[in-house]
Amino acid sequence: MKSLLLAANRLFPLPVHPFNLQNEGKESYAMWQYRRGADTIAFYRQRYTLEEMFQGKRVLDIGCGAGGKTMYYAAQGVEHIYGMDIVARYQPEAEALAQQLGYADRFTFVAGDAADTGFAENSFDTVIMNDAMEHVARPELVLAEVRRILRPGGRLYVNFPPYYHPFGAHLSDLIGIPWVHLFFSEGTLVEAYRELCQSIPGGEERVAFRISTNEQGKDYFSYLNHMTIRRFRRLRAQAGMEPVYYREVPLRSFLAPLAKLPGVKEGFVKMVVCVFEKG
Repeated sequence: MKSLLLAANRLFPLPVHPFNLQNEGKESYAMWQYRRGADTIAFYRQRYTLEEMFQGKRVLDIGCGAGGKTMYYAAQGVEHIYGMDIVARYQPEAEALAQQLGYADRFTFVAGDAADTGFAENSFDTVIMNDAMEHVARPELVLAEVRRILRPGGRLYVNFPPYYHPFGAHLSDLIGIPWVHLFFSEGTLVEAYRELCQSIPGGEERVAFRISTNEQGKDYFSYLNHMTIRRFRRLRAQAGMEPVYYREVPLRSFLAPLAKLPGVKEGFVKMVVCVFEKG
């Protein structure tokens, strides 16, 4: 099956991906994030202004990566912003960008687990999880932790592509087949991704970033928790915070009917958007 996947993959162009742009020397991951900063919060702008989200706020950006989007948020007038990521090697790039853009005095990078942040209760006005909910290993604990560290009246902004999104496998840096995770097993995907990584600079780093081995000795994609719309709705109901805003954004406007149809909607929603408020 691996050979079939690799053969089929040659027929599909790869979407633009920041890891590939960085490898090609076109743009750093951090700068790519910064340039797209407005896009990361566009789904909230029908309801909330930039001032409501950031002006004078203490902010936590969970899953900040190399800090580019965090710098965009910093530019909106935050009091202080913390970027948290479990990948500690992003810290030098994030801090260098903060220095370059003049936000070093209001930015702190924290390498750690969002399920146990170490912050005091009621520390933040705003917490953002942009493209992070699908990656955290223990989403139930992360939501409980966010509730603890948010101040009363503070908000958590969540948006993520659900697992059955065409590129919900998060392998589009090297595999361009839409819905590939519906057609091939995880084991086959792991084998194919490993092989594709052998021919690129930094391939071993990408494998280490995405793949782990479980107690049974089986390789799996540990950076993804298979977050579906259905699963998130259950989490939303148990979060202990009020979901004050919720949207399911279709892949394309003409696909909106399919994005509302039970049974198939999971594959036609581009983004799940939810804002929680702590009472």
